[in-house]
Amino acid sequence: MNTSLEDIESQINELGPWFHNIHLPDGTQTATDHFLGDFPSYKWEVIAPYIPEDLTGWNVLDIGCNAGFYSIQLAKRGANVLGIDVDPHYLKQAEWTIKQFGLQHRIELRHMQVYDLAHLNREFDLVWYMGVFYHLRYPLLSLDIISQITNGMLVFQTLAMPGNQVMEKQDISIHEREKMNHEGWPKMAFIEGSLAGDPTNWWAPNNSCIQAMLRSCGFQPLHQPESEIYICKADEQLKSYNAWNASEYLSATGKSWKEQLDKKVMEKATLS
Repeated sequence: MNTSLEDIESQINELGPWFHNIHLPDGTQTATDHFLGDFPSYKWEVIAPYIPEDLTGWNVLDIGCNAGFYSIQLAKRGANVLGIDVDPHYLKQAEWTIKQFGLQHRIELRHMQVYDLAHLNREFDLVWYMGVFYHLRYPLLSLDIISQITNGMLVFQTLAMPGNQVMEKQDISIHEREKMNHEGWPKMAFIEGSLAGDPTNWWAPNNSCIQAMLRSCGFQPLHQPESEIYICKADEQLKSYNAWNASEYLSATGKSWKEQLDKKVMEKATLS
């Protein structure tokens, strides 16, 4: 027996409030009065041309999957998706929306924090990392963790400071620190109070800082479809996981240098 439109709308209301306005197969939408408009559909339209149409065989990680909009779009292209979120409310919504599309066989959901990925023994061809970075107290650690499990593409988005100027990598002396005041110097503003009423909006890096952080964690920015969105590829030559910071990474992620340093990590540390 088919579910009536009234039943669908009732279930949508029961699962509210929604942050993703998802267009369901029957034409119903989950958040028609979203303060950002048809979000995140308009973001997907900008990014979609940079993602292969056929993702068959790809393993994809959607960090902060929310109600599952991006997970669903990627699964529609044939990907096997792991969606994680720290909010059980959003995961409940995602479970429901995924069923509406009949994509349970392609999308797995887990209640996880981004830092938990350090203990996930899996690798991904594509990592979707949007709308999370600036909410974290330890943002650069998250990128280091993600770089260890990404062997293909990264789609990254963060709240950013105004301005597009980018400065080339520099090595400066201790007496040249005035250069850090240059408009294009990589900077990240810290928000002690709140931004847009959200006390978890901690960081706003500038464009130069975003690209520098991505490179330092092993990701080469290739395209910037719009402000704050970066399409990157994993680049082993850029990864900073080497002899001088491997022990710091392992300690920060609760791993033992002697007992849990696997062959792949050992090779990276030795080669450096």
